[in-house]
Amino acid sequence: MSTKKRVYTAEFKTKIVLEALKNEKTVSSIASTYNITPKNITNWKTMFLANAEMAMEPAKVVKEYKAKIADLEDKNDKYAKVVGKMTIEQEWMEKKLESLDLSKKKELIESKHESMSITTQCKLLKLNKSSFYYKATPNEKKELIQSQIENIFKDAPMYGAIKVYKQLLDDGIDISLNTVESYRQEMGLKAILAVKKTVNTTVAIKEHKKYSYLLRGLDITKANQVWSTDITYIRINGGMVYLAAIIDWYSKAILSYHISNTMDTELVMDVLNEALDRYGQPDIFNTDQGSQYTSKAHTQALSERQIHISMDGKGRATDNICIERFWRSAKCEKIYLNEYDTVKKLKDDVAEYIEFYNHRRLHQTLDYKKPMNVYFDSLKIEGKYDKYRTG
Repeated sequence: MSTKKRVYTAEFKTKIVLEALKNEKTVSSIASTYNITPKNITNWKTMFLANAEMAMEPAKVVKEYKAKIADLEDKNDKYAKVVGKMTIEQEWMEKKLESLDLSKKKELIESKHESMSITTQCKLLKLNKSSFYYKATPNEKKELIQSQIENIFKDAPMYGAIKVYKQLLDDGIDISLNTVESYRQEMGLKAILAVKKTVNTTVAIKEHKKYSYLLRGLDITKANQVWSTDITYIRINGGMVYLAAIIDWYSKAILSYHISNTMDTELVMDVLNEALDRYGQPDIFNTDQGSQYTSKAHTQALSERQIHISMDGKGRATDNICIERFWRSAKCEKIYLNEYDTVKKLKDDVAEYIEFYNHRRLHQTLDYKKPMNVYFDSLKIEGKYDKYRTG
């Protein structure tokens, strides 16, 4: 018995493409909503972008659908907040209790609670009952340092003892590494990291030209000498999205990034053009052999600016180790510690993490300096700071 092939109207296809271009839902989520395949959405999006100039009145259609999408998303966000409020508050409270030091836990005990004994309260807070009754002699200097250690933990829970120690020195606090380790142990603070198995997103096209790897044995001595880029996937409820970024090898600074629900040439071109507009251009640009990077649009944009193109060897992710390490940091220190119901929440978290990573995170390979400080210091030496600084 034959199955009748479904026929989609131009109006229906246009609606789906406009929703996908918003980059606020995954392709899988959109496909599930409309009972179509993700491949259909990707094909329609490619066709739409290729023929966009032929549209007679796109502004009116885009405006109408954006208004409808914005209205639905606003309603969905409100419903999600109501439904998830108790779960979010519970998870938040559990994390807060885990990070509290002894004195803060003792402050939470209510001696005259009507229905809960002090013993029960101590058990819930994981506090030794004898510790509650013990009255120690105040040590103001120690309390000040522990307070600062707690502030660092709130801002950077992924920091181990060495980075906390370096941050305290940077804050003007004279202390030894052993003391920092002792205080952290006393406060029950440990670095929080999450690790998951990664998936390879590199899909090469045999017909596309491949370029040699130019970084082997290269002495990288300044900012804008070598940039590299890559795409990584992030799974959210309903499917997955793709994060592309460009990193400066010398300073480890992230120069641009974008999140999209499709892994295509448009994504990598958006990231490239933004970095070139804001920070000038590198001598060498390194990528893997994925089809997005070997495409004519991407390689031509680099060649026209006389930027040397470098590509990883086949199956050699370590050739692009700089961006691979950033992916690991971003995922283990932020993304894997959370679950995402919407693309918007993910975008907010990624923006927050990259701001922290560029401007406040101590980087061990930079002698515990911050990436953007190293980047702009190098430009000052080269006499290019005023030309490329972004404020």
